[in-house]
Amino acid sequence: MAAPRPTSPKHQRPTELPPTAWAVLGLLSFPGERTGYELKKWADASLRHFYWAPAISQIYAELRRLEGLGYATSRRSGPEEPRAKRSYAITAEGRAALVGWAGGSQDAGPPVLKHPLLLRVWLGHLAAPDHLRALVIEHIAHTRGELKEVRDALARADGQEAWTHPQIALRWSGRRLEAEIELAEAMLADLAETDDLVTSGQPVEDSPTHG
Repeated sequence: MAAPRPTSPKHQRPTELPPTAWAVLGLLSFPGERTGYELKKWADASLRHFYWAPAISQIYAELRRLEGLGYATSRRSGPEEPRAKRSYAITAEGRAALVGWAGGSQDAGPPVLKHPLLLRVWLGHLAAPDHLRALVIEHIAHTRGELKEVRDALARADGQEAWTHPQIALRWSGRRLEAEIELAEAMLADLAETDDLVTSGQPVEDSPTHG
C-alpha cells in the first residue's frame, strides 16, 4: 500500500482562494472521481469556452492546494492497473466551501476582454490591408471551429441531469461565438470601407480623443 501523501498546512481561508482553485474544485463537484488528466480534458471541453483553460501544471498545483485544505482527497490506483494513476474526489468540507463560494454575495466582477486580433486592427495603420483582412478571415474560420466544438459538447451532455447548468454555460458560449462571427464579418466590411477612404486620400485626424 502506498504511503499517504503529505498535506500542507490549512493556512488559507476559502475567500482567499484564486478562481482557478474554485474552478478545479467545481470540476470535482460532479459525480465520480477524476485524474488530473481527465480534469484537464473536461476543462478544455467546457471551461475554456467561457472562462479559460488552465494548464495541466495549474490543475495539479490546485489539486495539491485543495488536498492540503481538506477540500479534496486522492487515491492511487492498485497494482492491477497497467499504469499507476491518482484519482481525485471532492470532500464534504470541500463541497460545503464550494457551495458557500458559489452562492456568495460578493460581486463576481466584470468580464475581462483581451482580443489579440483587435489589437492588431487597432494598429492597422502599420499593416498591409490585405494582411489585416486575412487575419480577420482566419479568425472567423477559427471561431466557426470553436462553435462546432461547443455544439458537439452540448450534444454529448444532452439528457444528463448532472450537467444541466454546464449546458446553460455552453449554450451561452455558443451564442457568444455566433455573435463573434457576426462582429468579425462586420469588421471586414469596416476594413473595406477604411481601405476606400485611404485610397481616396481623405485626411485622417491625429487622434480620436480630446485633450
